[in-house]
Amino acid sequence: MPLIPEEPQIHESVPGPRATPAAGRTAPSPRPVPGPGPRPAPPRGAPAASARPGKPGPAAPPRVPVAAPPAQRTGSEQPAAGTPGTAAGAQLQLIPAPAGGAVDAADEAVDLLLDTGRAPGEILVLTTGDAHPWAAHELSFGETSYWAQHDAADDVFYADATAGRAAGRPVVVVAVNGGTEEATAQALPAAMARAGALLIVCGDPQTINAVLGAHA
Repeated sequence: MPLIPEEPQIHESVPGPRATPAAGRTAPSPRPVPGPGPRPAPPRGAPAASARPGKPGPAAPPRVPVAAPPAQRTGSEQPAAGTPGTAAGAQLQLIPAPAGGAVDAADEAVDLLLDTGRAPGEILVLTTGDAHPWAAHELSFGETSYWAQHDAADDVFYADATAGRAAGRPVVVVAVNGGTEEATAQALPAAMARAGALLIVCGDPQTINAVLGAHA
C-alpha cells in the first residue's frame, strides 16, 4: 500500500515588524545619531551657546565632573600624576598619534570627556600646527565674536597653542599636529600651566617625552 505523504502543517506566524506602515499610519522618520553638530536653539530668554561644527570626515576620538582621565588606551604612555611642570593636582595623559591624526585623537578625547560628565565649558583644546576646523570656522567671522565665545566659557573652546589670551580650564587637550619643535617646546609647558585638573596631549610620544623631559 503506497504511503500517502502527510499534509504539511501550517503554523500561525508570529507577528513581527512590518516592512510598511499600517494603513492610516505615518512611518516614523529615523532619529538622527547624536554628534558634534549644531545644537538646537535654546529656549527664548536663555543665553545662546555656540554650535560646535563636526570635523570633516567620518565621525570620531573622554555631565558631573570626573577626577580620573577619560579612558585608558592600549599602548598609551601615561606619566604619573604630579609630573613636574603640571599644575598642582593635575594629571597628565599621553595619547599616541601621528601629527596628521593628532586633531582626530583630540576630538575623540573631547567626546569621551563629554560622555563621562565633563561640562563643555571646562575643556580647552589647543593645536600646535594648523588651526582646529572649529577655530578656523569661527575666526572667519572675526576675532571679536571668536573671543567672546571664549569669555562666555559655556562651550568647548579651540585655540592656537601660542594664543596667550586663552585662559586656563580644568581640562586642557593639546593636539601636537605640526609646527616647529621650538613651538611645541613652548606650547606644552604653557598648556601645563593652564590645566587645572587634567592635561591630555595627543601626538608623537618621542617628541612629546623629549619636550617634557627637557622641561622637567
